[in-house]
Amino acid sequence: MPEESIQAAEDRLPEIVAAVDLGSNSFHMIVARIDRGHMQVTDRLKEMVRLGEGLTEDKSLSPEVAERALACLERFGQRLREFPPGSVRAVGTNTLRQIRPESEFVERAEAALGHPIDVIAGREEARLIYLGVAHGLAAGAERRLVVDIGGGSTEIIIGLGFSPRLRESLHMGCVSMSQRHFADGRITAKAMHKAELTGALEVRPVRELFRRARWQKAVGSSGTIRTIASVVKGEGWCDDGISAESLSRLRDALVETGKLSSLSFKGLTDERKPVFAGGVAVLRSVFESLGIEHMQVSDYALREGVIYEMMGRHQHEDVRERTVATLCRQFQIDQEHGQRVQATARVLLRQLTAPWQLFEPEHQLMLSWAARLHEIGVMVAHSQYQKHGAYLLRNADLPGFTRQEQSMLAALVLGHRRKFPVQDFANLPEGDREPARRLCVILRLAVLMHRGRSADNKPNPNLVADGDELQLGFPDDWLAQHPLTQLELEQEAERLSAAGIRLSFV
Repeated sequence: MPEESIQAAEDRLPEIVAAVDLGSNSFHMIVARIDRGHMQVTDRLKEMVRLGEGLTEDKSLSPEVAERALACLERFGQRLREFPPGSVRAVGTNTLRQIRPESEFVERAEAALGHPIDVIAGREEARLIYLGVAHGLAAGAERRLVVDIGGGSTEIIIGLGFSPRLRESLHMGCVSMSQRHFADGRITAKAMHKAELTGALEVRPVRELFRRARWQKAVGSSGTIRTIASVVKGEGWCDDGISAESLSRLRDALVETGKLSSLSFKGLTDERKPVFAGGVAVLRSVFESLGIEHMQVSDYALREGVIYEMMGRHQHEDVRERTVATLCRQFQIDQEHGQRVQATARVLLRQLTAPWQLFEPEHQLMLSWAARLHEIGVMVAHSQYQKHGAYLLRNADLPGFTRQEQSMLAALVLGHRRKFPVQDFANLPEGDREPARRLCVILRLAVLMHRGRSADNKPNPNLVADGDELQLGFPDDWLAQHPLTQLELEQEAERLSAAGIRLSFV
């Protein structure tokens, strides 16, 4: 497929798209119609799965909770069965971040849903939450504080317009806090006090940073906050959103009731009761720590942010591109050299797109980004810089990138020189292993062609593939006139044999 066709395919966003949010408490799905850059939600599904309560000490899922989650995803999958690839994005948050890859739950979940699942980091979750909330608010110039309480984590973000400026993901949520302090179903003053102290300790490292940001409006999203707002309104304590006073009255009422099973507030459903006290404790700790007097409530959250992110990527507003550009500047990468490697890699990719089945637009993107970032580890140390670069890309907070994308990018950078890291590619998700291995071969050849770092034009060799057999063809006598390149190609052929690639050149 020519590069122009790849770009055209990337530009076409389906008219109907869907976002799936696999939270630690609830699974949500929205289906939306995209019309001239606007989103119109046409369907919503939600199930209280409580994935977080099934997380075991060895970071696997209890069979009961795993089956409950998979059954939910199969029902979602029925709704999404006719959706073409690229029209659905599913994201996993706190609990899926913690599950051991060896449990293979994500693979089973993808099979049940019928679409890939992206596991996103906490700060990336915060960015998408802010993107969703910001699109649901009236345009304004005020600095906003956004709080989202999930089942296993709480995201706090400060932003202006559609741009987040500060993002943090805290390790507390309505499920985890309820399990820790209200597991016996009793709500005592002592337990509530301890829960609030636990929450305050989580906020403490970033408390002053967020206080000094001088935000002007606080906005809450997520089911926990919407439920709290519904309860305080139903009880007549606050007509609009959540005030600090109404939240304190709710806290006292919970302690006075004493049991989760006895809660009977207007607006509180039976399925929300088991995690309600934990959610109130989390929100109280955030209110107290950040000095919030009043909070508005948004109907938009992570899943809406995912939809707007999909729209942005198809309108050439891919935040991942900005992230790569920022990394190039921060780590003082030789950008001219990186762009030369990128150009050669794209030429080679075009020749192998069909024989190696590298048709996905993401293949070209990952190869291009890896080419530009392949020397990111040089700032740490030149010796084994590919290992330093891989570590940075695997572990850094990279806005826009999923955990799976970061792992692939890290593997490509690790494998661009020296020994081919066969095991690192074997550790990638099954669907990424073969494309990533082949992209790495292309990257290695592109880097090799520019080993001399000269700005002079290099010949674009003819590259032919027959399965895992590659042949590079150069202009007549070119290799004879460039003995260093010929020697490097001979060494590269030996290294690629470990990856099952047979390289020849003429």
